[in-house]
Amino acid sequence: MPNRARCTERAPGVSFIGGPRSNTWSSRYLFQLPRAFTRSSALFSDGNPVRRHSFFLRHLDGSPIPCATDGEQGTLNDSKRIAIVVGTRPEAVKLAPVVQELNRQSWAEPVLVATGQHGEVVRETLSCFGLRAQVELTAPPGAVSVSELTAGLLSRLGERLRAPAADAVVVQGDTASALAGAMAGFYSSVPVVHVEAGLRSGDLRNPFPEEANRRMIAEVSDLHLAPTRAAHRNLVAEGVAAERILVTGNTVIDAVVAASRRPPAAGDPLPHRIANSAPLVLVTAHRRENWGAPIRRVGRAVASLSHQYPEITFVVAAHMNPSVRTAIEESLHGRPNVQLPGPIPYDAFARLLARSVLVITDSGGIQEEAAAFGIPVLVTRDNTERTEGIDSGLARLVGTQEPEIVAAAEKEFVREGALSGTVKGPYPRRNPYGDGEAARRCAAACGWLLGRSPRPSDIPGER
Repeated sequence: MPNRARCTERAPGVSFIGGPRSNTWSSRYLFQLPRAFTRSSALFSDGNPVRRHSFFLRHLDGSPIPCATDGEQGTLNDSKRIAIVVGTRPEAVKLAPVVQELNRQSWAEPVLVATGQHGEVVRETLSCFGLRAQVELTAPPGAVSVSELTAGLLSRLGERLRAPAADAVVVQGDTASALAGAMAGFYSSVPVVHVEAGLRSGDLRNPFPEEANRRMIAEVSDLHLAPTRAAHRNLVAEGVAAERILVTGNTVIDAVVAASRRPPAAGDPLPHRIANSAPLVLVTAHRRENWGAPIRRVGRAVASLSHQYPEITFVVAAHMNPSVRTAIEESLHGRPNVQLPGPIPYDAFARLLARSVLVITDSGGIQEEAAAFGIPVLVTRDNTERTEGIDSGLARLVGTQEPEIVAAAEKEFVREGALSGTVKGPYPRRNPYGDGEAARRCAAACGWLLGRSPRPSDIPGER
């Protein structure tokens, strides 16, 4: 994918505003579209240009969403419309605190755009945070390939996100929705803000397709909000200007801590199904590269552990995709201390996670969420982009072979106090994924990008 910072040819009617590799945050865009394509322009106090290329957001019936504007002449007093693209439950969890923080800013008009990738699950997750999407799209129906899903999402976003109205697009992570949202913003010449930027496994095909997705998103992003110092270093190593990177911490820490503190709602199934006194092991599985034999091996490992440790309750919260759920449940039916719940509301999941003594997962996000409570994690993958958990001692790569998973779990169980819940694993002095203030920094970074606030400081800590 071409890097716009290297663009040196001038299109008809386009004027350059800086030379290649300019060291300002705006250097990712080295040109201004003709005035017919822009609503207005403004300047930071230091003279840096504020780009205002934008597009309409539309309701499902096609009508434009009302937007407070300043007419043809933009001023530094008008509000800024920020489109926030959400497709999956993890995106909803990690962007909900950012939306809440933007809602508190007088200059910001956040608009949640749900792509439909996870449909009802996203609606339920957003509702846990008191939010709902203003724009809801429909994802390609049926069991589609990765390319069909991504192309369909991009087409739908392209139809809805057009004409002047939004001043920035925010995407999170590495999903098909995030890639489609970033590309839709890029094609519309709208600044793209990437939350959780810079995660790298080092293997383009593992995890698939997430590693490739996030690298492509980085190519079209204007502002990179890295969750950790390691992510910052990854971006710099790839040639991203340090001025366009902020280290914010991970917004999932904000989300999971807040959700875990909410009292159970009426009808919450977990207290009735799982004894509060029982030690819990939380098991999740969903990654595409583990479909088939790897997930079956994970299921057999959990079955073996449940037989050896009848005093432990194993809660297997597998993805509802039949390719995942059927495979992992083959060995688990009939085990009295194995629970196989359906979809769990996020706040109930957070309370469940906080009570666990061990997590077995292939999820990247849960590696981070568990760190908020100091819970050890066995990662059923061959590599991870969340290296901070490995370095801190909270996480361990165990792959998907049954003997390795069982041995690693047994090692955790024999630690003094592990099964009583009095020890929560090798709790680091500082959570490697953040301090619970990431959403505030992300919102401030958007304000800085759009000329509404000073550049925020990185999360405290040495580079």
